[in-house]
Amino acid sequence: MECRLFRTIATVALVVFGAGVEAQRAQGPKAPAASGERAEVLAVQVFLDRAGFSPGEIDGAGGANTERALAAFEREKGARVADLLASAADPATIAYTITAEDASAPVVKAIPEDMMAKAGLKRLDYSSHLEMLGERFHASPALLRRLNPRLRIAPGEPMVVPNVKVVSDAESKPVPGISVRVSKSESSLSVIDADGKVIMHAPVTSGSEHDPLPIGPWTITAVARNPRFNYNPDLFWDADPAHAKAKIPPGPNSPVGAVWIDISKPHYGIHGTPEPSAVGHTASHGCVRLTNCDALRLAAMVGKGTPVEFVE
Repeated sequence: MECRLFRTIATVALVVFGAGVEAQRAQGPKAPAASGERAEVLAVQVFLDRAGFSPGEIDGAGGANTERALAAFEREKGARVADLLASAADPATIAYTITAEDASAPVVKAIPEDMMAKAGLKRLDYSSHLEMLGERFHASPALLRRLNPRLRIAPGEPMVVPNVKVVSDAESKPVPGISVRVSKSESSLSVIDADGKVIMHAPVTSGSEHDPLPIGPWTITAVARNPRFNYNPDLFWDADPAHAKAKIPPGPNSPVGAVWIDISKPHYGIHGTPEPSAVGHTASHGCVRLTNCDALRLAAMVGKGTPVEFVE
């Protein structure tokens, strides 16, 4: 993000972040002191995420995904984030109390890399409770560790988390009149309503030189939450020759994450990922990859027949 822009909003963002810390002192754990730049970036990322313009995994560090989300928001809304942050009432972080359900959630401590080994597991759950909490609050585990240097995963323990709108994996009804647009050059996905307004924007990973994004108009044929992945090594240029077709179990660490949104192009879809930090930065096998949080947000809006366009 431009240094000029960050200098403009630094004071405002620090005020917003500081307000969140004061609230936490009154009701929960004390957040560690944050540098001006990190507080600033965190405030911007949380603001954008709450507005539906996802910066991807919230990490307090920024980068290309945050830059694109900021540019898309200001272009669409016709307003500067700096001005809106100055009057924002919501703090960047809030207090959260770990529940018994959180602490007892199943984890798979070692997720194998090999697809055949993955197929042998019952589920591909989170690899740690910190990873689970990070994904729930759209944050990197590293950010949660910085905000909670003495964190203990146990019922009743307090922690500081980004003040995002937690995305439910419950079934939702499609929004009528919307369409989905994926831009290869911008590494982004936009949901556009019937009036032509962008109501969701998120970073994506979309294709590679071996498996390019299939440019053109398509439609959504199905939405599957917590899906099993039908692995076919014949469709992967880098697959192990010894591999066979297999059903990969569901879970957030599945190759397709928490959601698979099927499209009319055979073998292609829009889906989640077990590596949210890589979204927007690395290549895929042709499909469109979002963070699990963004994939769930998208799945709540679309349905069978929703138009999708892949563009350069």
